[in-house]
Amino acid sequence: MTKLESLQQWIQEQQLDLVYISDPGSVAYFTNFISDPHERILGLFVFADAAPFLFAPELEVNSAKKAGWNGDIYGYLDHEQPFALIADHIKARTSHFKNWGLEKDSLSVQHYDAVRQEFPNAEFPGNVSRFVEHLKLFKTPEEIKIMEEAGEEADLAFSIGFNAIQEGRTEEEVVAEIEYGLMKQGIMKMSFDTIVQAGANAANPHGGPEKNPLKPGELILFDLGTDHLGYMSDASRTVAFGQLNEKQREIYDVCLEAQLTAQDAVKPGLTAAELDKIARDIIDKAGYGQYFIHRLGHGIGTSTHEFPSIMAGNDLVLQPGMCFSIEPGIYIPGFAGVRIEDCVHVTENGSEAFTHTSKELNHIPIH
Repeated sequence: MTKLESLQQWIQEQQLDLVYISDPGSVAYFTNFISDPHERILGLFVFADAAPFLFAPELEVNSAKKAGWNGDIYGYLDHEQPFALIADHIKARTSHFKNWGLEKDSLSVQHYDAVRQEFPNAEFPGNVSRFVEHLKLFKTPEEIKIMEEAGEEADLAFSIGFNAIQEGRTEEEVVAEIEYGLMKQGIMKMSFDTIVQAGANAANPHGGPEKNPLKPGELILFDLGTDHLGYMSDASRTVAFGQLNEKQREIYDVCLEAQLTAQDAVKPGLTAAELDKIARDIIDKAGYGQYFIHRLGHGIGTSTHEFPSIMAGNDLVLQPGMCFSIEPGIYIPGFAGVRIEDCVHVTENGSEAFTHTSKELNHIPIH
């Protein structure tokens, strides 16, 4: 059964008339058409009793066709009223449009109001966001192959980044070296803003690169990934620039043990909460539990962060085909931060990582 057929079956099971897929990432998931429409309207309309259609800005219609969408596609010009046109296309297709499913996690209030204006008697009982996230949860072998290729690009990015470390060069300059080096290889899109943080700046887990010059004796944290054919990679490594003191080495070793132990433990039947606890217990036992301040991991696929969360309280049972990150961290304010991360896919009796850059502590020489 194709992804679209699964969605149509869900529509019928939920006794809906149609679903409006509004998130560009979800549109790409079902149609293979990757686009950022900005302020324009892009939507996929899927029906219980009629063929689906794609609605897009006129300037993107040919690109959607080239991407492999074989169904009907309707374009609109900037001066036209898109939701009035959408309503005309829906009413020409079916007489059943009372019960809608919407991506309630992402549909803007403005676009919801526009639908209500065209269909004042409509009801919106279905939240297709939950269905889409569960459908995305299990990757096909074809999807996993693309994600493995994205992982190879992330490994290349690490190599470029490690070679760019020089005393006095700033975090931002290292980021520039990474992204320029990838572009020269034809890799044009990162999956998120590349992170390079050194020393105390790495203790901010949601921080980013700054104009801090790199100094010997620091831990340097890299967090990066690429967008490859609409699928994401995401990985973290922390390296030593020159020699470290005992405490820096200790927090690295503890974080590494937590990451390796958790990654080795992944198998079908384990729950997300149990996996989080495996890593967290190691960091707690070493006395650094208060400095591990986020979940162990997140799902990954067509988005960098997607369902599920690998965290306490999540009793989701791991199954083959699920893909997620394993990224324990220790962040000591004013001192240093360490994060080590691979994304994996669950196999029949374990897991396989998408990235393979060594996690043994890498001492970058001073030059």
